[in-house]
Amino acid sequence: MQKKISSIPFSGTPEQEAKLKESIARHIDDPGAVMPVLQEAQEIYGYLPIEVQTMVAEGLGVSLEEVYGVSTFYSQFALSPKGKYNISVCLGTACYVKGSGDILNKISEELGIGAEECTPDGQFSLTACRCIGACGLAPVITVNEDVYGRLTVDDIPYIINKYKNADA
Repeated sequence: MQKKISSIPFSGTPEQEAKLKESIARHIDDPGAVMPVLQEAQEIYGYLPIEVQTMVAEGLGVSLEEVYGVSTFYSQFALSPKGKYNISVCLGTACYVKGSGDILNKISEELGIGAEECTPDGQFSLTACRCIGACGLAPVITVNEDVYGRLTVDDIPYIINKYKNADA
């Protein structure tokens, strides 16, 4: 599954940029510095937009292609921002066989976003993952730390509204 680049405009702060430059300075002489700097960059920004990847590449004196390669290879890195409520749909075998593809489509329809995207208001993001490790509850989704199992597409509007109403 290819990671999707965010369509939400980047809005980093000078404070975040200063922290990133500190991280780069700490690791600049380390072999394999790209990985720890990207990890710290994601902690600072919450994700790795191309603007941040460019700063890392220039700061470490490596190619943008190398930085992009690392950020897209490892699943721990996100190229798009996560919403306040990150919904993760398990597409592992047990969940998929029991209808998680339809559940992903229903969530996408309800929120108006696709997998690996964030709603424009920053409230929800949608992620498709390979296995949550709750196969006995298939199909399963998580909303942040909350786990929902044995779902049908009819359950989805109620779950989403629970989080929409939590902010009301």
